[in-house]
Amino acid sequence: MENTTLWFTLVGTLLIAMGLLESLLHKLPFSPAMIYLPVGYALGPAGLGLVNLDPVRHAASLTLVTEIALLISLFTVGLKLRLPLSDRLWWLPVRLGTVAMLLTIGLLTAVGVIVLGLPLGPAVLLAAIIAPTDPVLASVVQVQDPGDHDRLRFSLSGEGGMNDGTTFPFVMIGLGLMGLPLAQRFTGLTAIGSVVWGIAGGLLCGWLVGRRVGRLVLYLRSRHRLALGMEEFLTLGLIALSFGLAELIHSVGFVAVFATGVAMRRIEHKASGSNAVPEATVATAIPSREEGAADRTVGAAHMTETVLGFNQQLERLAEFVVVLMLGILLSGCGFSAEGVLVALVLLILVRPIAVNLSLLGARVTRSQRALITWFGIRGIGSLYYLMFALQYVAAARLGSQSLSERFVPLVLTVVAVSILMHGVTSTPLMQWYQQRRRKQK
Repeated sequence: MENTTLWFTLVGTLLIAMGLLESLLHKLPFSPAMIYLPVGYALGPAGLGLVNLDPVRHAASLTLVTEIALLISLFTVGLKLRLPLSDRLWWLPVRLGTVAMLLTIGLLTAVGVIVLGLPLGPAVLLAAIIAPTDPVLASVVQVQDPGDHDRLRFSLSGEGGMNDGTTFPFVMIGLGLMGLPLAQRFTGLTAIGSVVWGIAGGLLCGWLVGRRVGRLVLYLRSRHRLALGMEEFLTLGLIALSFGLAELIHSVGFVAVFATGVAMRRIEHKASGSNAVPEATVATAIPSREEGAADRTVGAAHMTETVLGFNQQLERLAEFVVVLMLGILLSGCGFSAEGVLVALVLLILVRPIAVNLSLLGARVTRSQRALITWFGIRGIGSLYYLMFALQYVAAARLGSQSLSERFVPLVLTVVAVSILMHGVTSTPLMQWYQQRRRKQK
């Protein structure tokens, strides 16, 4: 009872402190995740011992928590990308989310086999787990608002939205190579078809859900003054529906959720026009929230911006919970020397090779290319795929250790190193980048 009371007191204090100090944190050279991580570590077994999470025994629950957090972040990123799909700027995140992701998995697989001495199946699985990027954990590098079309921010945000989903088939390939019956369709002759359908089916499903539901809501509001308000329900419903339908047709639900966010933003973009800024449009054109929702001119902007605002709050809470959980898990299993080695190889060697090859011929400046290369942030996606895999192959033997004993500290250390290194550098580097851009104008 005393531990529970202390737990609530500490978490409540941290939440209030973050709410009061948010504006100040944007000016300091560290991210909120850098605060949550050591607090979680202090609450875990190596600190106060208030919470002890067993990554194997609690794998199913931890998978659900990280899955929800990942879905929220993917939908949020999709809503922020306000450009027509015909715009050439989209090719940058597409290249990063596909070509760079494939190169990253291939290079990390080689590291796993040659450096870590892993069999091919576990090496592919480990590579896929730590391949996806996650700009949520360093929000300063994200698209800041729907009118932000900066190549660097747009590329990193779009990449994080895409590769968290496009990585899923390769996690299944790794599990399939390890003999898991659940993943057998991702091995042999059916592997390519399963990968292509998983991604293409997810995109199609999410796009249709976002467009159909979005248009239905706007029709009911503008013609019949129905479905007014309840954007919170609409947000969660869209995420759950697109994810669920995509999984039912054996495609990738994460890709679908990202596509749903993009589709909703396209509805607003067509209604508001290319040059309109949604927030300003809504603020200057409506006398009340209900009138704005039903207005035929700004109704789409009102719906999208309200959904985005709610989702951004959810995203911050998800970041808080997941990084706190990461700290607690690290406190229980400890840091891994292998994890530090893999993190350095990933950030210093693998990421630069993958990004530079995928962006050959792309219209980006040297500073943009360098920052895209550096900000390959690891986070929620890696934690989700780790917990997902532990449900099925935790006991698999890798020499004298089980897979869970080898992979858990390694992956958690990679994510922690990324949080610390990118958290420290994100604010000063982005400030330098903005100053450089102003001088060039």
